[in-house]
Amino acid sequence: MGFGEAPEDGSVVRALARLLPALLIVGGALYDVLTPIAYTAVPFFTAAPLVAAPLSSLRTTVLTGLASFLAVHALHARFGLPHADVVTELTTVATVSALAVGINRVVRRGDRRLASAREVAEAAQRAVLPEPAERIGGFEIAARYEAAQEGTLVGGDLYAVQDTPYGVRLVVGDVRGKGMGAVAAVAVVLGAFREAAEQEATLEAVAGRIERALAREGVRRGGVDTFEGFTTAVLAELPHGEGTVRVVNRGHPPPLLLHADGTVRPVTASEAALPLGMGELGAWPDRAAERPFPSGAALLLHTDGLSEARDAHGRFFDPERGLAGRAGTAPGALLARLAGEVRRHTGGRMADDMALLVVRRT
Repeated sequence: MGFGEAPEDGSVVRALARLLPALLIVGGALYDVLTPIAYTAVPFFTAAPLVAAPLSSLRTTVLTGLASFLAVHALHARFGLPHADVVTELTTVATVSALAVGINRVVRRGDRRLASAREVAEAAQRAVLPEPAERIGGFEIAARYEAAQEGTLVGGDLYAVQDTPYGVRLVVGDVRGKGMGAVAAVAVVLGAFREAAEQEATLEAVAGRIERALAREGVRRGGVDTFEGFTTAVLAELPHGEGTVRVVNRGHPPPLLLHADGTVRPVTASEAALPLGMGELGAWPDRAAERPFPSGAALLLHTDGLSEARDAHGRFFDPERGLAGRAGTAPGALLARLAGEVRRHTGGRMADDMALLVVRRT
């Protein structure tokens, strides 16, 4: 599998869990047959429907309870027990089976509510982070969002691409925090970026507009303690027809430039800068770093979920090594391969979400 072996292991565990009720019934029958009459296998038969309840459908839970009841009745009919003991054991199994049906209904109702919440979260995620077009302004584009936990959709990583009169402009960032508060901050950052990217003549001015938008939102919501008020981000600009890339970095991992010969170089800022939304701590004028961006080159912007992904021994994933030699790979395939390598490196246990954005000059 492209994302390591963890999903396969999870499927095996779930399959074994679903077989457990049947194994308990068989095991109870064997226990009853092989032990003296004074010993009872009722714990096996009562456990079977309780195990089935949260893992299986209502029909399977009912059938499991019925199978346990019939197994107890058949065993006592064959070996014979005092009537009072038979009634007690059958009543116990029937009562626990009825409770298991009730548990199954509660669990299924919770599953439906969770599925509804996930649909809402997915809609919010897609509305905030729509997939960019495959070609924008003469460049090939691909983006990918990898959640740290399977099934998690809402996070604080962000990306956006916009074709403007000044060139194709991009942003990748990471908002402090998780959940809906982080999504609200993501919406503020992306809204300010899209507006400023169209109106501001320089990339530095775009960063300034986002800074002010976060400051306004922080004041409106009562400060940084109630609003995810700072964001590490890197902004890039690809002027039309110039063969260059300009980058403004606000406390974020540097983009990686993959040259046509397969070599990889980070696009580092000439001066360190604070993350967006922390302007009250000090003011440093943004200065864009400019590099050649020739035909066949690709630029990877990413969040620290990529560069800080660790394996079981604490070793960090090396994104430069993951990119090296892959200049001819299409952006979408490149990101899929890179994400698969991260999953394998971490054994499927990523500690942080990961946003990836690649732009390639064809």
